[in-house]
Amino acid sequence: MGASAGGGPRHITAEQAAALVKPGDWVDYGASFTQPDAFDRALAARKGELSDIWLRNCLSLKPRAVLEADPDGEVFRCFNWHFSGYDRKKHDAGICHYIPVHLGEIPHYYRRNIDRVDVAVLKAAPPDEDGCFNLGPNSLWHRAVIERAKTVVIEVSSQIPPARGTDNRIPASEVDYVIEGDAGTTPELPNAQPTDVDRAVARLIAEEIEEDACLQVGIGGMPNAVCALLLEGGARRFGIHTEMLNDGLVELYRAGRVDGSKKAVDPGLITYTFALGTRVLYDTVRDNPDFLCHAVDFTNDPFVIARNARAVAINNTTQIDLQGQAASESDGHRHISGTGGQAQFVRGAYASEGGKSFICLASTYERKGVRKSRIALNLTPGNVVTTPRSDMMYVVTEYGIANLKGRSVAERAQAIIGLAHPDFREDLARQAREAGLLPRYWR
Repeated sequence: MGASAGGGPRHITAEQAAALVKPGDWVDYGASFTQPDAFDRALAARKGELSDIWLRNCLSLKPRAVLEADPDGEVFRCFNWHFSGYDRKKHDAGICHYIPVHLGEIPHYYRRNIDRVDVAVLKAAPPDEDGCFNLGPNSLWHRAVIERAKTVVIEVSSQIPPARGTDNRIPASEVDYVIEGDAGTTPELPNAQPTDVDRAVARLIAEEIEEDACLQVGIGGMPNAVCALLLEGGARRFGIHTEMLNDGLVELYRAGRVDGSKKAVDPGLITYTFALGTRVLYDTVRDNPDFLCHAVDFTNDPFVIARNARAVAINNTTQIDLQGQAASESDGHRHISGTGGQAQFVRGAYASEGGKSFICLASTYERKGVRKSRIALNLTPGNVVTTPRSDMMYVVTEYGIANLKGRSVAERAQAIIGLAHPDFREDLARQAREAGLLPRYWR
């Protein structure tokens, strides 16, 4: 739509901005802490006068007022690119629905497949000296949202830490309206404390990571434990090219362990598309020239990832079968998180010269007081395959590490059984033979 007549965006109240939304509209909230709050509350207050409002968002870090005001989803229908814990609860309640996606493809979806963004509302830092609104360390697909939107609203908040980037500064000429957002602090994601199992898995992975490896680390205790062990492991230096920038990676940087001089992509810089963690992380990236925030279709492109030699991808899964399929985002038909960038980084890391991909998991979990194996003959019915067996490289549990590349089905089954908890190995081997995965003659 462009800025209002007179050369700049018009300053209005949150209530006036919410009044722009009409029945049947698609409203886009962006992701993580770029999701609006003042606008969200004002739109929720209009529940009684609206109908059929379709909302896109991702990784909610706090309750969404529109969903709290409409617990039955009669007015506000939410569609989500990747679940947080809050989003998962709303999915369980039937009012938040997942959109299957490789996270790195979302900008293309907006440009090629999504017909309507009637109103886009994104939280950003106040204008800089050039008059641009900075989305902070959170580029993702927001540039594509703004290109597609009929009306663009920026909710200004001083809590957003401005960050250096290629697509996270929004010129005033691309904004229609500006509203004042909340004061306060940016939502934080506390660090999960690593367990003994996390540390055991991390030790196996850390031994495989070489000098000048270029790191991608996912969310959770295991990947953070890997970063902690890399801090202890001598004077090695690393590069970083990741989707999510977390506290573990930032601690490596703060300890002087990130050099990045051997990277082919953004040499000497830390490349990422969004940051999520504690205040220390946000303070570190604030206007820091060592960090560069790109759009997600750049950071997650397997061909871009593979340009860096010794790319290393470290990601979690929740279940793996005996052929090497990893289910990392659902529990049967119950959706938990999302595909995210896992499959893209698995492929990019393997295609890199000297690159390695690690999918890690604890061998067991407990449900209602009963211990169960995360390694199974077959995935739980309804479980979504996040990383196919043909893409799997290293699988790691607290009992060992196995490289599945080049291995037959029988060799894979045998190797994966060896990673299971000892209490489950005999039964898994029996099931594998009965299913024909292990031949009768196989020792």
